Amino acid sequence: MEGMNDDHMHGMMMHNTSDGGMNMTKHHKMMMHMTFFWGSDAEILFSGWPGTRTSMYVLALIVVFLLAFMVEGISHSRLVKPGSTHHVTAGLVQTLLHALRVGLAYLVMLAIMSFNGGVFLAAVAGHSLGFLLFGSHVFNKPSATVPNAKTSDLPPMSC
Repeated sequence: MEGMNDDHMHGMMMHNTSDGGMNMTKHHKMMMHMTFFWGSDAEILFSGWPGTRTSMYVLALIVVFLLAFMVEGISHSRLVKPGSTHHVTAGLVQTLLHALRVGLAYLVMLAIMSFNGGVFLAAVAGHSLGFLLFGSHVFNKPSATVPNAKTSDLPPMSC
């Protein structure tokens, strides 16, 4: 093994055996892109997903879009009423919402780390539409609002 360079080790994996020795096995890996690329030959979130079929790639883009959309929906939700007397319940709801939002945001981040251009655009589109519907005040009726009123149960995301 000492005399083998990286060229000879390509595609090989080392495994410990029960008797303390080493065993070499052939292992095939998909190349991981480190720059953005276009095409449906991406691996997103899970090994082997979405596979080689274009329909599964489109499904993966829809899933990433919906994850990003849900992050924005949760970020701008108002489930706890101001002045609630149930502080423990309100705190638990806020904590669960925060955990869900962070988990979904990390899934979106990991999907973008596939460096696939379509996945990136799906995530940006999901966040943008989610913000338009939940965060902006485009579709809200003008009403007498209290200045400095809290617009969400959760603090803003800090990425």
